[in-house]
Amino acid sequence: MDVLSYLIPISLLLGGVGLVAFLYTVRSNQYDDPEGDARRILNKDWDDHPKP
Repeated sequence: MDVLSYLIPISLLLGGVGLVAFLYTVRSNQYDDPEGDARRILNKDWDDHPKP
């Protein structure tokens, strides 16, 4: 039972770090265009051999 006194605060700390990281990515607009890359691949203008 002594192990729980270490594991519970560590798990809460890691969960808080994950939440802060998620909120940071949401506020920095990293999820604005999740469909853009998928549609860009299907575009006819897609160039398989870009010029060097």
